Amino acid sequence: MANLANAQNTISILKKYDFHFQKKFGQNFLIDSHVLNKIVYAAEITKEDFVLEIGPGIGTLTQYLCERARQVIAVEIDKNLIPILKETLSPYHNVMILQEDILKVDIQKIVENYNEGRPIKIVANLPYYITTRIIMGLLESHAEVISMTVMVQKEVASRMQAAPGTKDYGALSLAVQYYALPYLAANVPANCFLPRPKVGSAVIRLIRYQQSPVNVKNEALMFRLIHASFQQRRKTLVNGLFHAEELSFDKKEIEDALNFCQLPLSIRGEALTLEQFARLADAFSK
Repeated sequence: MANLANAQNTISILKKYDFHFQKKFGQNFLIDSHVLNKIVYAAEITKEDFVLEIGPGIGTLTQYLCERARQVIAVEIDKNLIPILKETLSPYHNVMILQEDILKVDIQKIVENYNEGRPIKIVANLPYYITTRIIMGLLESHAEVISMTVMVQKEVASRMQAAPGTKDYGALSLAVQYYALPYLAANVPANCFLPRPKVGSAVIRLIRYQQSPVNVKNEALMFRLIHASFQQRRKTLVNGLFHAEELSFDKKEIEDALNFCQLPLSIRGEALTLEQFARLADAFSK
């Protein structure tokens, strides 16, 4: 089987199947073996691992995963790629292709049906237009997942690992950091893809917490507070929470909660840590 990690071989197989890129699926195929090795290395894939790959494309990264993992399930939404995957992955007997929308797949069912309920690793070159939806869906599902090693837009990777008070810090930073420990594995230039994306990319690994680093009585309320705080991030926290449609606290309640947490009334949401948002949610719960 030809090495797919170069432009010539990728173009050749796409022509063979008369494949046309579909903008609605955000398709950008990796053509750089150095980056592929970095992804697999960052994901720490071993022969003990069951790997779920999201968006295998023509199977370039999938081949690398099959070489190193015990079992791979590749979930691909585009039915036009299935015949290509059947050819490119034909030498491997430890891979299964599912033609599904990952947003509609029950990940825990895959864990139970194919890996006897034991935790899995997720690896993906994600379509950038729905990156956040996919990642948050996976984290919030509470499925048995050890880690997610994903290619995302560079800007999104920065937001996931951002610290309080920085320009990239926001609701996504807090949501990701509640569920997982993020670290940047590699920056990836546009010329590593076919076709070239218009933005820079990065590989980020999210190591799932067994237990969240903060305790909060009402998780849903905490996330409503976080969302409201960043809707208009230049507002003070008091005004942001008071004007938020998803909350119904009056100004005195908000000021009392901030005083309880020993936070100044002039503070903005972008200055609060995850732990402070958890304490604030507990203060409102009282």
